[in-house]
Amino acid sequence: MSVAGLADLPLHWGHVPPWLASIMKKLAKAIVKIIVIDLGNEALLRRLSNPLWFQAFNNAIGMDWDSSGSTTVTTAILKEVLNDLNIDVRVAGGKGLLSRKTPQELLQYSEELGLSSSKVEELIKVSKLGAKADSVLLQDSFTLYHHALVFDRSGRWVIIQQGMNTELRLARRYHLAWYVSSDITLEPHSGVASDIRLTPLNLTHRESVSARSIIVDLVNERPEKVKRNIVLVNAILKGNKTLFGLKPLRPINVRLPYYKPVRLTNSLLKILREAYEVKPRNVSELMLHTRVGPETLRALSLISELIYREPPPLKDPESIPFSPFKYAFAIGGKDGIPYPVKREIAEKVIQELEEIIKSAELGSKERLLALRALRKLAPRDVGRY
Repeated sequence: MSVAGLADLPLHWGHVPPWLASIMKKLAKAIVKIIVIDLGNEALLRRLSNPLWFQAFNNAIGMDWDSSGSTTVTTAILKEVLNDLNIDVRVAGGKGLLSRKTPQELLQYSEELGLSSSKVEELIKVSKLGAKADSVLLQDSFTLYHHALVFDRSGRWVIIQQGMNTELRLARRYHLAWYVSSDITLEPHSGVASDIRLTPLNLTHRESVSARSIIVDLVNERPEKVKRNIVLVNAILKGNKTLFGLKPLRPINVRLPYYKPVRLTNSLLKILREAYEVKPRNVSELMLHTRVGPETLRALSLISELIYREPPPLKDPESIPFSPFKYAFAIGGKDGIPYPVKREIAEKVIQELEEIIKSAELGSKERLLALRALRKLAPRDVGRY
């Protein structure tokens, strides 16, 4: 199994000085160009779908080895590099307000790449569902603030997004890819690299299929019935004996956010009424065509568990701990760890990589073959990539 999924990173603030940004861009451009020349667009996308490779790439170009900026800065540099190279791969979206511009940028870049209208529509759908997967279906206390979609002319795609938890002072990065699942709302991550394990509501897990089915059925019930069920759920959560004598299938851990009583607000009831009018047939339609968000979905999940006896999984995506710190030794790091960026070494590496690219473009593959031979000496701990 390839290693792709999410990584926990400390929240850091600051900026990249112009001289270092220039070096990072040149290194990133050279690395990307060599991968595309030697292995093609798909190989680049598969690497970007691997959070460990992405982190190693970030470290190799001189960014902080463990910063939340590993995602935001590196993705922004990658976006600029791909635009400059004008190859058949683009990045739409980014941090904060840029993430909301993903659909517009998709339209712009798709026109440049010559994608059909059907592929563009599918990519926009993928972007929306990918964001919902890690903010609504997976409720792990991390709030998304970065969303980027990397895609190529063939319509292959990778989503790189990040959420923050200000209490834990951590950022968590999520990777999703076209080859992982035919349904982006179900098992969309091909793995996880994470320092902490949580107990989230996870309706992207394969064991959530029965609960997902009940949730869709509930949305298609009259809101008054759902409201009565929420009242009953709250009674059970508070430890009150119900008329039906329902006992939880598993212990209720009141410390988990999932098991908090549901606030039965007018807003929640309005969302249920609107969803009832839409009549979604599955979870994808529920996410795409209704305003059902984390709190409404949590209420429906609790009804599924406590009344219909189909508990949703409370499992974090699979964890594969690994720190690609060794790649920070390539030229050093912005934060001075393991040492300040060595400018002269970085320039020599850039020069050598650019010579390899120039030779390959002129038809000579000797330097490229020599570089490829070095792969045999590379560690195997970032998967098959």
